[in-house]
Amino acid sequence: MKSTTARRVGLCVAVVAALTGVAACGSSDSGKGDKASGGGVIHVSPIAALRSAEQSTDKADSAKVRSTTSIGTLMSMTANGALTWGDGLKGNLTITYTGGQMAELMKKAGTESMEARYLPDAYYAHMSDAYAQQTGGKHWLKYAYDDLAKLGGASGTYLKDQLQNSTPNQSVKMLLASKQVKKVGEETVDGAHTTHYSGTVQVADLAGKSSNLSADQLAALKQQLTQAGITTDTIDIWINDQNLLVKKTEKADTAKGAMNSTAYYSDYGVKVSAVAPPASDTKDFKDLMKSLGTPGSANTSSGSGTVSPGTGSGIGS
Repeated sequence: MKSTTARRVGLCVAVVAALTGVAACGSSDSGKGDKASGGGVIHVSPIAALRSAEQSTDKADSAKVRSTTSIGTLMSMTANGALTWGDGLKGNLTITYTGGQMAELMKKAGTESMEARYLPDAYYAHMSDAYAQQTGGKHWLKYAYDDLAKLGGASGTYLKDQLQNSTPNQSVKMLLASKQVKKVGEETVDGAHTTHYSGTVQVADLAGKSSNLSADQLAALKQQLTQAGITTDTIDIWINDQNLLVKKTEKADTAKGAMNSTAYYSDYGVKVSAVAPPASDTKDFKDLMKSLGTPGSANTSSGSGTVSPGTGSGIGS
């Protein structure tokens, strides 16, 4: 295996694997609500119902996550694990590439599945023994969020902000920010009664509402979103009777093809622990970039797509 292939995989991992399927999105609109304690039916506006769900999900602190994501011919993948967000995003996911260009690259790197570890200041990806041969025997790649922000320009700053503030209730916030939402009905998800909401989010407008970008950074990000071919993101969420998010789906068109994402959340309150891998077995992404002579980008020429953890949406090409 050529070292350029291994390094290319590392760059792709930074902007695809690290940032996919971490948190959820949401929606709401008109609908009739819950039963009161006295047995009667009270009418709750969808906005009020979603605000309650947003608060309950945020306070739950942690959950198990399983998701599937596909972006055109670029990739299809699954992610399974658990995350906590009470004191910054932390947790572990097992990411498996099931198809597309990313799956082929990972096969060349000697693995189709890897561990993704999230800490408040950085993301770590555990690679194969074959890949480690190209990085001085080190199996873990570290992507410090500050470094991604510097290297990725406007999109990097946005991704840093989203990663550090990414929780399942972000999905609900997205639909609260949308003006095109509705209550679909009541459905059963994983054996639980849920209420289904759906909405359409204007992606560029959302980025302005959900991040702390400067005017120049926001303008640059909107240009990147346009180049990626994304204008809207259709989001569906399912809320259970405890006002917790249990499922979300997203659909959007990108320059790399249609993006489809589904995530399930369960076991709220589960204990989650995550610590940084041993420094002796870790290669810093910033150092890898220097060795490649790449001055300041996330190497979008490699065919990777930048993915927001809060939405699952590809925002780069």
